[in-house]
Amino acid sequence: MTQAPAPPEADRRQHDREIVALAVPAFGALVAEPLFVMADSAIVGHLGTAQLAGLGIASALLTTAVSVFVFLAYATTAAVARRVGAGDLPAAIRQGMDGIWLALLLGAAVIAAALPTAPALVELFGASDTAAPYATTYLRISALGIPAMLVVLAATGVLRGLQDTRTPLYVAVAGFVANAALNVGLVYGAGLGIAGSAWGTVIAQWGMAVVYLAVVVRGARRHGASLRPDVAGIRASAQAGVPLLVRTLSLRAILLIATAVAARLGDDDIAAHQIALGLWSLLAFALDAIAIAGQAIIGRYLGADDAQGARDVCRRMVQWGIAVGVALGLLVVIARPLFLPLFTSDPAVKEAALPALLVVALSQPICGIVFVLDGVLMGAGDGRYLAWAMVLTLAVFTPVALLVPVLGGGLTAVWAAMALMMAVRMLTLWLRARSGRWIITGATR
Repeated sequence: MTQAPAPPEADRRQHDREIVALAVPAFGALVAEPLFVMADSAIVGHLGTAQLAGLGIASALLTTAVSVFVFLAYATTAAVARRVGAGDLPAAIRQGMDGIWLALLLGAAVIAAALPTAPALVELFGASDTAAPYATTYLRISALGIPAMLVVLAATGVLRGLQDTRTPLYVAVAGFVANAALNVGLVYGAGLGIAGSAWGTVIAQWGMAVVYLAVVVRGARRHGASLRPDVAGIRASAQAGVPLLVRTLSLRAILLIATAVAARLGDDDIAAHQIALGLWSLLAFALDAIAIAGQAIIGRYLGADDAQGARDVCRRMVQWGIAVGVALGLLVVIARPLFLPLFTSDPAVKEAALPALLVVALSQPICGIVFVLDGVLMGAGDGRYLAWAMVLTLAVFTPVALLVPVLGGGLTAVWAAMALMMAVRMLTLWLRARSGRWIITGATR
């Protein structure tokens, strides 16, 4: 961030109110999303081990497929927020509709690819002969819900850009309740087994998509925005998403490499790694909620040609990121002895996980800065820099992580490499934020 006088106390309080108003509902919506998988697992788990194993494989494939397209939410949030800041709500909603049309097109393409290749994908993941049929069944049925999931991503981006994170929270909670009820009814009431779980989830996902579309369509009609697909607008949305896609794929590669290295260390280490990674992901929800607020607020300030306001809120959000990171780190340190027994009773796994969790705790203030600045630069539409920065981070992390089995250090060294990865991200993002080159005002970047 370029040097500037600190904002007055009244402005800081206003920024705090905006951050809290957007971040708290966003956190609720983020936490609700993984509950879909948890509910499915709890219900399917009582059918048998093979069914649960099949669900685990299919869910991993589906989660990966959807997470790759998370740029639909991020890019749409930034573009819509800019137009909101410029006072052009019809153009903001029109921009959001372009993202939704792109989501439908991508969803159709994923279905076309997933249905015929489902057995091969399941085999690639090493499913056993008993689990493979269940995984294939679940994957093929659930693939029909992917367009809905992508529409939800894009429409969530529209509402975030419109400074509304409450509606996504309500829809996510309602979707979770509907998913759980449908799963119980179809799996056990209708006797459909794992296929019933898949159909229940698909119906819940399409229900969520319909609600989102109704909200966006109502807004479009109110402000006279066109709902028809616009080729130029869809192409622009896709182009804006490409750098964020590169960023996401690079981050996924880092997580996969870390897991692969942990697996080479032995069963105890990979088990402990999964516990640490699960906690790290949970903590990320809290920090990502602040980042989502940053995307919406920064985009609005830049769209309103308020460069100083964007700098001030960026500074304030970094302070929030550090404070929340410190709080989360302390919570992990204090709760470690209570947290581990929830997941394992194996003394060897606990021994491997304890120092790894300490590294997770110590890195949380760094993670706070990273998530916030990531959100700020996304809100500014600075996707190209984010892509190159993440590729650089991947290039630094990979050799360090791969040396862990050679040099020793066990799982603690793996998570030290993860902390190094976050430190590299923090440096690249901080340098960009400090330079001020991300501050490009106007309704479009």
